[in-house]
Amino acid sequence: MLSHEDNELLTRTGSGTPMGDLFRRYWIPALESGELPEPDCPPVRVTLLGEQLLAFRDTNGAIGLVDEFCPHRKVSLFFGLNENCGLRCAYHGWKFDTTGHCVDMPSEPPESNFKDKVTIKSYPCEERGGVIWTYMGPPELKPELPEQEWMLVPDSHRLVSRRLQECNYFQALEGGIDSSHVSILHAGSVLGLGVSKGKSKDLLAKDTSPKFEVAEEEYGLLIGAKRKANEEENYWRITQFLMPWYTMIPPFGGAPRGGHAWVPVDDDSCMTWSWSWRPDQPLTEQDMKRELSGLGLHLKLIEGTKRTIANKDNDYMIDREAQKNGLSTAGIIGVSAEDQAVQESQGTIADRSAERLGTSDAAIIKARRVVLNACKNLMNGIEPPGLNPETHRVRSASVLLPNNVAFQVGAQKHLHFTMEQLEHGMAEEEVV
Repeated sequence: MLSHEDNELLTRTGSGTPMGDLFRRYWIPALESGELPEPDCPPVRVTLLGEQLLAFRDTNGAIGLVDEFCPHRKVSLFFGLNENCGLRCAYHGWKFDTTGHCVDMPSEPPESNFKDKVTIKSYPCEERGGVIWTYMGPPELKPELPEQEWMLVPDSHRLVSRRLQECNYFQALEGGIDSSHVSILHAGSVLGLGVSKGKSKDLLAKDTSPKFEVAEEEYGLLIGAKRKANEEENYWRITQFLMPWYTMIPPFGGAPRGGHAWVPVDDDSCMTWSWSWRPDQPLTEQDMKRELSGLGLHLKLIEGTKRTIANKDNDYMIDREAQKNGLSTAGIIGVSAEDQAVQESQGTIADRSAERLGTSDAAIIKARRVVLNACKNLMNGIEPPGLNPETHRVRSASVLLPNNVAFQVGAQKHLHFTMEQLEHGMAEEEVV
């Protein structure tokens, strides 16, 4: 369990909070590139770390992420016009460029230089991997963009989506590194991830109480969950937690690789990012059909929103017959839908001071410590971990290893990728 004080520190991410200061030191996935499809398209509201912002793509294709509200009379710029390299407020016509500078002020006399004195909060943006990224921290400390594999493959090899989750970011993140629940919560729906070959499903069902080994790495944590496969071998599901909010899903035979980011919208909700990719080939038609079905990582959304069709207001469309017949432990269809349901059921912010943890929670306990220590260290002037982009060139893995072989050693060739592999489209090693 955590103390009430540490739980508050862990979960509060607004401007001026210690955890908010930590998160602002990393590049943040803000929205999908396709949400700003062309120059001068309509702006998009974006809330990150409790800040209400507005994203727009200007006439030259540059992206701005600025305060949603005009500094004149605090009217929302969402209703403004995106034209001629600037966003013009609908109320009095004040116009701002992507850097937040006021470039026109028609409500003031022509001889006035007032506009030269007015700026609006803005954050730099870059595009990579079908995502618009922003950096909200001190400009002089801005790091390079991370180099995760899904970001670096061709567009044809990757599917990216984001959805609103109505709970604090950390209880969603905890689910992403909790391998033990896969054998139980997802027992009936694991095929939604696209298992078409290999022994993963049977091995997960065979041993529902994995033993965890967790090691700190420069990027965060390397987590091994060991299940007994037979008298000579163990089945290892190996995942990484990468600072500050990324988790990687150990692969199932035949399925695309997958991962998540859990980015705070505010303290009571987060944006769950999901990505599926193949390192060495485009996603197939079958991959896309499966990934867009709602059974796996990517959920179906209410049109025009980022809220899922199955949500807490309709009890995630629970099917008690499916639950009774063993098709789904929770009676909810889809792996990510099951995760979202149980995580939101903890409340908007889980009370970790009242929980009872077991041996299967080793990775979660360690992740809390890593994030809290990074936050406390930053308060004392120590730089955060995971800022070096090259440390993100890692892969999750699912492998069978002899009983006497440590997972870090036996799975070593599965746990990293090189730029040469990506450039030459080298095939992956076979996984369980």
